[in-house]
Amino acid sequence: MSIGIIEKTQRIRDSVPEEGLFEGKDWLVSPEPFPVSPAFADELEKLGHRLHLFVRACNLLYFQSVKGKQPPWIAELLDRGKPAELIETSRRLREELPPVIRPDLVLTEDGYAIAELDSVPGGIGLTAWLNATYAGFGHDILGGANGMLDGFRSITPGGADILVSEESATYRPEMHWLAEQLNARFAPEHWRVLDATHPASWQPAVYRFFELFDLANIPCANALREAAVQGTMRVTPPFKPFLEEKLWFALFWLRPLREFWRRELSERHFLALQKVIPYTWLLDPTPLPPHAVLPGLEVHDWNEVAAFSQKERELILKISGFSELAWGSRGVHVGADLPQPEWRAVLERALACYQTRPHILQRFRKGRLFTQAYVDAGGEPRALHGRVRLCPYYFLAEGKARLGGALATICPADKKLLHGMRDAVLVPTGITA
Repeated sequence: MSIGIIEKTQRIRDSVPEEGLFEGKDWLVSPEPFPVSPAFADELEKLGHRLHLFVRACNLLYFQSVKGKQPPWIAELLDRGKPAELIETSRRLREELPPVIRPDLVLTEDGYAIAELDSVPGGIGLTAWLNATYAGFGHDILGGANGMLDGFRSITPGGADILVSEESATYRPEMHWLAEQLNARFAPEHWRVLDATHPASWQPAVYRFFELFDLANIPCANALREAAVQGTMRVTPPFKPFLEEKLWFALFWLRPLREFWRRELSERHFLALQKVIPYTWLLDPTPLPPHAVLPGLEVHDWNEVAAFSQKERELILKISGFSELAWGSRGVHVGADLPQPEWRAVLERALACYQTRPHILQRFRKGRLFTQAYVDAGGEPRALHGRVRLCPYYFLAEGKARLGGALATICPADKKLLHGMRDAVLVPTGITA
């Protein structure tokens, strides 16, 4: 017997763990998952393989640059702003890759665009809970009811300590819930959540749920790095800050590196990624020769970009990485939303940081509008007309990328930056019949 949407929504609200999933945050609750077609679900499965190849190629390009087999400036650029000891650590962990890839997909009129990649993503526990909860109502959920749990277990077989920093404290409740579910499902394997600010007696495997720019605030960081280098402990994601830079999308579009990407990705996957990775520029203040232009912008220097009209500024400016401004919506500026003087100011500041904190400029791909039903706090059915950020979670184990699930965030139509917020609907992704 089917139940009404108000009762169903209330049941979903009532099943939220007592300690919550996000500290101090809530969202609009919908009675239905976000629907995608079987064809699009298949496309998402394929995307995981392509992104696995991409991250592997990024790792190879960095080390070839270090050895002089590729231009040395590539590694030098990716290492900017990082402490010498962290660079040394990253170079000793040559083959290790982040075991989770979460792209932020903006669903557009003609498909989707990858805004960026995250290898230390929040939302793993939340998406696991959403998948299980909505699957319990009979929905066909992308990744299945337990896809996120199985995926996380595949990258931490036997159990692990999950170290959560104060910077990432918002996500601590969801990781506690995740650990509890894993322990119940896979006993005697054991997972536990620990405060990353204090040394402890760790298990042989540690899941790093903190950003590398925050190492100065984590007293146990040096001990963790040393254990990872010595091979006495597996710390994942690895201490490889160069792989967490957003400027990889700019390197992907550089003409001199095109043959490298074609070779490492294959022609088919290279062309597929070209369709979904927005054109991206590195904000390099080096003057161009008199006869040269910035490709795609067709102007000679950044001063001309600073003078672009609002219509020409369908661009997003971001800090590349290794900064407290490099995650969430911090450090992101939508060109068309800024007054001319402010646009010029943020562009000039970004160019001035090139030697220590590189920035990128990216084509803005506008999301298409969708309608998602929800029930407000007063128990009234509503409809949100908004744009969607879709976040599939891929777990890399045994050389393959496995899709565990996809978190859909439906944001009000007037929001340019699509991220979790109180007036957004958060649901799992379901497959339509």
